[in-house]
Amino acid sequence: MYHLGFGQDDLGSPPPTLALLSGDPQRASQIAQDYLQEGRLLSENRGLKSYLGKLSNNRPILSATSGMGAPSLSIVVNELVQLGIETIIRVGTCGSIQEYVPVGSIVITRAALCRQGAANDIAPIEYPAAADPFLTVRLVEAARELGIEHYLGITASVDTFYEGQERTDSANPYLIRRLQGITREYRRLNVLNYEMECGTLLKMAGVYGFAAACVCGVVAQRTAGEGVIVGEKEVAVQRAIAVAIRAAENVD
Repeated sequence: MYHLGFGQDDLGSPPPTLALLSGDPQRASQIAQDYLQEGRLLSENRGLKSYLGKLSNNRPILSATSGMGAPSLSIVVNELVQLGIETIIRVGTCGSIQEYVPVGSIVITRAALCRQGAANDIAPIEYPAAADPFLTVRLVEAARELGIEHYLGITASVDTFYEGQERTDSANPYLIRRLQGITREYRRLNVLNYEMECGTLLKMAGVYGFAAACVCGVVAQRTAGEGVIVGEKEVAVQRAIAVAIRAAENVD
């Protein structure tokens, strides 16, 4: 594959049909090194680190990197599906926009409000960005089994970290009018969190015909401020990974 840097012949026999997808290449490495058996690097082409390994039940699995944002994710997912991947769990980070969803917990997305340009090249704006219900149940069951605080709901998936998530503490303190007050509006619509990839992933799943779900560690509390709580990030990420791994082990 042109962007992934590996092909079918690199995947062994039987090849994996399941992938965990992280925006951060270091998270993809962490999953492979700390959670998978026999994890080995397949490629780090363009900084997109991809690993092949096995779950505790001996099932082969990929830990891959999507990069930041929907355009990069759309390329990676397209090529993964070409290689036979049938199930993708996004393991990400997010910012809570509800006071009752604390930093350090996880959000499991059941559907996304998709405000992403890449998704519009794949399906119409009104096409639903819905997570696979069976895979989502696996994530919820995993969180319950592990005793991890979790919230199931709707995610706002947007293209930009600063303006699109109504941040003004940045190089651009000015927000265009349609974004002013958008977080308050989403909060009143019972949206739980902001992130930048899952809306496009879920639309791709519907169009391409694979199963997709998303679990994110909460690293910012947007009812209190704009910044990421760095000291809590690792805890939130570890919890999201643990839930994704447990769910993957229970995928049929």
